[in-house]
Amino acid sequence: MRLETYLFFNGQCEAALEFYRESIGAETLFLLRFKDSAEAADTPSDWQDKVMHATFRVGDRELMASDGMAGAKPKGFAGFSLSLAVDDFAAGEKLFTALSAGGQALIPWQATFWTKGYGMLTDRFGVPWMVSVG
Repeated sequence: MRLETYLFFNGQCEAALEFYRESIGAETLFLLRFKDSAEAADTPSDWQDKVMHATFRVGDRELMASDGMAGAKPKGFAGFSLSLAVDDFAAGEKLFTALSAGGQALIPWQATFWTKGYGMLTDRFGVPWMVSVG
């Protein structure tokens, strides 16, 4: 069994993938638009170019992403955070700064009692992140 991460960006998936490529070196491995899927006929015209499914890699991990379900707003559980672990303070600070651009730093990048560097942020797409040395 594998537990996998799937992120829904409510119409901003392609912009999010580009942001993660620029800020943390993410690589898009696969991208399927609604217009190219078997569901194209059932998809509203303003969602035809949106991302139905994508797979991308950050470091050695693969994540999945989508624009969502043709405009349907998600409900329910929202308590999660993606966590990036790096080997040194400078690398962590660089990633923290890049990810928080246009977003909000919740806990500034700093040394703590449990690690040499730690910070929490929400990126410009509303995705929560924890960055830490360790």
